[in-house]
Amino acid sequence: MRRLFATLLVYSCPNDPKALWQNFESSMSEDFAKCSAMTSTQVKRNVLQQIDGFLQSMGKSIHSYNLIPIGFSYENIDNETRELRAERNIVISEIDLNSIQLLNEKQKKAFVVISERIYSDRPDVFFIDGPGGTGKTFLYRALLADVRSKGYLALATATSGIAASILPGGRTAHSRFKIPIDIFDGATCRVSKQTSLAAMIKEAKLIIWDEAPMAKKAAIEALDDLLRDLMNSEEIFGGKVVVLGGDFRQTLPVVRKGTKAEMINACLINSPLWHKLEKLQLIENMRAKLDPLFTQFLLRIGDGTQETNENDIVKLPSSIIVNYNNETDAIEKLINIVYPEFKDPSNKLYCSQNRAILTTKNNFVDEINDQLIKKFPGDLTEYLSYDETLNENHQSEYIDLLNTLTPSNLPPHRLLLKSNAPIILLRNLDPAEGLCNGTRLIIKSLSKNVICAKIAVGDFCGKEVFIHRISLQPPSDEQYPVPYKRTQFPIRLCFAMTINKAQGQTLDFVGIYLKEPVFSHGQLYVAL
Repeated sequence: MRRLFATLLVYSCPNDPKALWQNFESSMSEDFAKCSAMTSTQVKRNVLQQIDGFLQSMGKSIHSYNLIPIGFSYENIDNETRELRAERNIVISEIDLNSIQLLNEKQKKAFVVISERIYSDRPDVFFIDGPGGTGKTFLYRALLADVRSKGYLALATATSGIAASILPGGRTAHSRFKIPIDIFDGATCRVSKQTSLAAMIKEAKLIIWDEAPMAKKAAIEALDDLLRDLMNSEEIFGGKVVVLGGDFRQTLPVVRKGTKAEMINACLINSPLWHKLEKLQLIENMRAKLDPLFTQFLLRIGDGTQETNENDIVKLPSSIIVNYNNETDAIEKLINIVYPEFKDPSNKLYCSQNRAILTTKNNFVDEINDQLIKKFPGDLTEYLSYDETLNENHQSEYIDLLNTLTPSNLPPHRLLLKSNAPIILLRNLDPAEGLCNGTRLIIKSLSKNVICAKIAVGDFCGKEVFIHRISLQPPSDEQYPVPYKRTQFPIRLCFAMTINKAQGQTLDFVGIYLKEPVFSHGQLYVAL
């Protein structure tokens, strides 16, 4: 409830936060109040401090909401100090420590080289290049456990929230280093040299940035500038040991440039930094170890060397094709293979086995999700969004149009849900608590204003959370000429998702629905 209260303050902007606090203070204090050793003042202090902790993890402070009574003694811990304490308190699992002994030959070589640089205080920057399934995350976790077990600080970051959530203590690089979201060449990180965050970054023995090829090169260059400034050094990344990693075969970032909207590759490989990195390759696919033919096929797709027909279309192996008679038959057969419980109700897999259908476009995703939620057992609950134009004079003119729009980063106007159905989060609500863009959850219960759900994967698997409606805005571009905002639960159903949304995720069982060709071989590679 305290976490729910904090996210409501940040994302729903209630008119009178103090009245909301006074109405529900006793409910949010119940667990502390049961402790006989605490006075009422101590209970209030503990509740306020924890709410402040949640607010600070989302970049806010309790002092912005006028919740602390006049004259009330309150120990304020600033955000960066709290982050430093959290870094020092990261639990090092025995599994991660023991994984050092389980590294394969290439992983072990990378581990030894990087460790030697860390403990000899010799600066170096590495790029871990490896196709999906070669154990990059396994290597990162081993490095993090080793450094932290020796009492040093190691910062784990990733480009996407979902990739960050599978690293112990992981954060998005944007939130950890205060990199502007709308990054441009020459932009800088918003970290002052006098803050404790700067001191923590300076103290770190190791910095890891996973999925670096997904980031714009300007973001990585901004980190380079920040570290040079903090360390007063002209060496690359300020003389720190930095490990970047990822797979250039996957879908890469692009930016619009020029009047003809020419698409320019904006990734790390086009940065001057690229030539200064020491490259370490992982080549053994641990995920598909027992299927070497598929591994070789996957690499040919990723490298763009797989044979194509006269229309430049890749021919997929017959062993992974689902035969069908027509379009309706095709999707029905794919659904029955990926979700056999719909065909046989006695087979109660329900989605707990981490399954999904991947496809190219959001309208195909919606088409599949709409079919599956109707088949899914249980009572249907409908949630309609409130759409409003930013210019209130246009509201009556455009309201019907706005209800029909479903931008890729927004939930639909009409959200149909059932208990136990899988959903995916569309916003970074609280990354430090596992609620980031791309987190998959299972619905526990549905009420009018709050959805109770359980995180389905990652280090926070099994954690129950509340999700509420927030206001979201689509990007301002020619596709959506009327500026508007949508107030809705920041989720979509997740029986199916786009291939791009699946990037960085790990699934146990995947069906791929290619109603039309993919946009690039990198997108097909991610799906496969």
